[in-house]
Amino acid sequence: MSALPLLPTSLVGSYVQPDWLIDRDKLSGRLPPRVRAKELWRVAPEFLAQAQDDATLLAIRAQERAGLDILTDGEIRRESYSNHFATALDGVDVDNPGTAIDRTGHPNPVPRIVGPIARSAPIEVRHLQFLRAATDRTVKMTVPGPFTMSQQAQNDHYPDAEAAAMGYAAAVNAEIRDLFAAGADVVQIDEPYMQARPDAARAYGLAALDAALDGVEGTTAVHICFGYAAIVHERPEGYSFLPELAGCSADQISIETAQSGLDLGVLADLADKTIVLGVIDLSDPAVESPETVAARGRRAFAHTTPERIVLATDCGMKYLPRASAEGKLASLAGGAALLRAELG
Repeated sequence: MSALPLLPTSLVGSYVQPDWLIDRDKLSGRLPPRVRAKELWRVAPEFLAQAQDDATLLAIRAQERAGLDILTDGEIRRESYSNHFATALDGVDVDNPGTAIDRTGHPNPVPRIVGPIARSAPIEVRHLQFLRAATDRTVKMTVPGPFTMSQQAQNDHYPDAEAAAMGYAAAVNAEIRDLFAAGADVVQIDEPYMQARPDAARAYGLAALDAALDGVEGTTAVHICFGYAAIVHERPEGYSFLPELAGCSADQISIETAQSGLDLGVLADLADKTIVLGVIDLSDPAVESPETVAARGRRAFAHTTPERIVLATDCGMKYLPRASAEGKLASLAGGAALLRAELG
């Protein structure tokens, strides 16, 4: 792992999957699937794992070329940020799905919990090992959060949603421990539903998050957002759930600020956390300039120190055109370079 500079740069999670790998027409215009969506893949099943590995290498090299400091595997092997993990767990029936309301208010097919949630084997460790072997830069893996997975399931087993979330938390905790043991530098938990359902997040989501992080040794992050901009077009002016994360045990809090124009005064509530600051707007395929990226990052300096900032995309880049994503990554690295020069 190379040493990180001031204001290191990173993807939040996903990068663009190649057109030869995934049917982007089927992907676009729909929320990320909660159950398996094998129809998205263009490659025959017997060749899919090899094709996904090849596409993952392309994503890693794209991040390196752009000059990013913290690399992910681009989530290239996933149909969505959450379903790859959620459907690999014991205790869920994915062949006979249930229904849950998504954050846009529509019903969606979801895994149906029919027994105790359990992780019988590592789910992402091979993917982490592949990433670790492919680069000498700092690497990050992402896992879906226990609260979010509990909201994206039909609970036909546990006495209540809180118990289901705690079941997911134990599985996430085991996965995170294995990822760090296999060489991850950072592990990020994706919890977008904490923003979408703040009352439930306060009631038991934070407890589930802390259970997922219990006893973990390594740098951890929590990502909370307003949803993919390609799908969720209405952006609120502020987070409904953010200061509450000040007391959680994660080291970093990942937020979006570019497409929402977020008032960064909220960072005062998170003074003890490193902020993964979203400065790349994913609602517009146009590539912003490094100067625009720098201006978005500079806004945070009044509320936290540059030493506590990682510059990143607002959310995953999954839905962007590939050329747009490449340009935006270059501008992200370029904006960071401008700010480092200013700071001396």
